Amino acid sequence: MRNKFAVVWIWLCLLPLAFDFKGVESGSRAIDILLTVTSMGAACAMLLIAPRFARRSRMRAFVTAFFLLTIFGSVATQLLQGNDTGNYARVILPFLLMLLGYFVACRPWDAQRLAQIERAMIVSLIASLVFSVGFDMAMAGDIASMRLHVVPVTFLCLQGLLLHEFVFARRVTPLPALLFLATIVIEMLCVTPSLFVGTALLIAYATWLAAPSIRHFFTAGLRAAVILALLGAMATASASFFPSVAQQWMQYMSFAKDAPAARDPVAIAHLAEMKDQVDQTTASGLSTIVGMGYGHDYRYSPSYLQDLAGQISEQDFYAFRKWTAGHDFWVYQFFAGGVLFGLALPLAVLWALWRGSMAYRAWRHRAPDAPHLPVLGRALFVLAALPATSIGGNPLGERFSGIVFGVALGLVVASYARIAHTMHMRAAEASGQQPPPRPPWFGPAPDMPPHDEALPELLPANPSRAPGTLPAR
Repeated sequence: MRNKFAVVWIWLCLLPLAFDFKGVESGSRAIDILLTVTSMGAACAMLLIAPRFARRSRMRAFVTAFFLLTIFGSVATQLLQGNDTGNYARVILPFLLMLLGYFVACRPWDAQRLAQIERAMIVSLIASLVFSVGFDMAMAGDIASMRLHVVPVTFLCLQGLLLHEFVFARRVTPLPALLFLATIVIEMLCVTPSLFVGTALLIAYATWLAAPSIRHFFTAGLRAAVILALLGAMATASASFFPSVAQQWMQYMSFAKDAPAARDPVAIAHLAEMKDQVDQTTASGLSTIVGMGYGHDYRYSPSYLQDLAGQISEQDFYAFRKWTAGHDFWVYQFFAGGVLFGLALPLAVLWALWRGSMAYRAWRHRAPDAPHLPVLGRALFVLAALPATSIGGNPLGERFSGIVFGVALGLVVASYARIAHTMHMRAAEASGQQPPPRPPWFGPAPDMPPHDEALPELLPANPSRAPGTLPAR
């Protein structure tokens, strides 16, 4: 806890990959390696100095087991399928970073370290957005050419943190408000409907999370209506300043009204990829159980050739081959790991999000002074951005998103375990009963003297010495 380089490791773990937004197919390999090695090395250094839980947690054991099943299962599938080793390493790297981020954050850090981790995360999210927008604006000649790849994958993570600041912390200060308005303008300029859908889902999630009863739901609904009205005003203002962008949105609206959704070439291309992934995975019993592996090649399904007629030639259609993480997170996990290894990580994320959300709703109104409750709330919003982002693509296709979602998952699991233990102790004290002792994984027995355990959830920093021995110098 007193390691003087801990702050340096925290920033080196989260910040470098904020400037890596191009993915695995482009960019300088030397820069990619430098950023990745720096982040992974700092994460390993944090693991060496991190405190350890002394008490078991079913949620922590479940999420950890399913996460490890995904990673070790990918190795087994790789050995069975024999995919290209370089492609496998590139695609699995974000998942390894997510695992490292999870192990780093799923520790009983003190309040100061938690504040440092959260501060580094939000600064990294802002830096990633500013760098990607600034880089694309400098490289692109106009908005139409930059809107295809301007937004980083962690865009909705930043919006989720800002929504928590407005709805739960109730701090509407100028800087977060301007930053949130800037994200809405970026959504308008990028002409990406999936981003607006993700933002709407986060607002709906915030409304539900803040309303455990009808009365609270009415209050939270009014607050959400105000936010939506603000979004509408920003959209109208952006359309008046950028007529070309408004024309693009009008095309989307008229397209959705007058034409079937199957005519959208981008949607068809994604469906063609997913259809081929599902067909390959279900082609045999082995592939259905263990999947095709991370980095395995996939193409367009021939059944969508007629739907893409006029958009792509038949030669280019059959020549299409790709090995990176697919455009749909849920389908690609099944494609890469099958039923045995592919469903483990989505189940772990959804389970942690559901259990953490239900507990946060109850604890926020029953025990608002519970320690680490704000940490749990902010981490839930970042984790909720994963399924919201999956509407428009695979949120774990890039390295920075892997480390961010891993840290968020670790904070959710660790905060849930610590608050649950606190609530258990409070309930026992309120009933006038002594809570039953729960044996720790490591360390001394739970009946140690009070002055030897500052926090019952932590292992002692220094093991007890035999009487009469001198401390080491």
